[in-house]
Amino acid sequence: MPGKIILAVGQQGPIARSDSRERVVARLIDMLKQAAARKADFIVFPELAFTTFFPRWLLDEAELDTFYETEMPGPATRPLFELAAELGIGFSIGFAELVTEGGQKRRFNTAIAVDRTGRIVSKYRKIHLPGHKEYEACRPFQHLEKRYFEPGDLGFPVDDVQGFKLGQFICNDRRWPETWRVMGLKGAELICGGYNTPTHFPPVPQHDHLSSFHHLLSMQAGAYQNGAWTAAAGKTGIEENCMLLGHSCIVAPTGELAAVTTTLEDEVITTVADFERCREIRDNIFDFALHRRPKDYALIAAE
Repeated sequence: MPGKIILAVGQQGPIARSDSRERVVARLIDMLKQAAARKADFIVFPELAFTTFFPRWLLDEAELDTFYETEMPGPATRPLFELAAELGIGFSIGFAELVTEGGQKRRFNTAIAVDRTGRIVSKYRKIHLPGHKEYEACRPFQHLEKRYFEPGDLGFPVDDVQGFKLGQFICNDRRWPETWRVMGLKGAELICGGYNTPTHFPPVPQHDHLSSFHHLLSMQAGAYQNGAWTAAAGKTGIEENCMLLGHSCIVAPTGELAAVTTTLEDEVITTVADFERCREIRDNIFDFALHRRPKDYALIAAE
């Protein structure tokens, strides 16, 4: 365990449907430089960070494919990896992944962790896919994640990254306590991820005013109940006529907010993440080995 790192979150403002990868990567690079100026060791970027949130539209396959990455890094994204290695900063970032296996296309909503040498050291594929599969005319915008992605098949990995144990989530995963607990049981000291969360939820519009509350509640509870630092990077602002939630954040293992964004634009926040603080919770309040009663929790994992 490295003791302490300077942890950063890079929130993104809106990305237009017409924006090129190169233009988006240039913005990510600018935030990477800001983080380096603050001597950050690791930065968290949002879900689907290289494109607009395309599941809001019904797309034909030809256009759909343009939003996916078939290699990582690729020609457009490699400059981000190269600069991170030059600056000695690790990062977590989300993207749409397209792989072909046995002649069949497979699509995942994916996040990777990259260490300070620019090497990919962990990969996660989103498990809790929200939204719907078929076009619904009654909606002001679509949420077709169940159409455009299949559920992740890598579980919830926890890997050593720069001397600390890292786990990743993507967007809707943060709302599910099982996400946090599995990685907590694996000893994750930093659990991080990105999101693209609309502030309007058509099926339950009476919850719209609670968007930030539910987001921060999930992040703070996940941190406290598992004794881990948590960090979430959002894509925010009015993106293609859809308002996306801000309040990207870093949370201490005590559940306290250590840093929160205050804009709807590209913004970098940082804090000192002391991993010794994980022990305050794990050795006292939530000592899993001493206090957990897994034999009484069988219903949680039942089909």
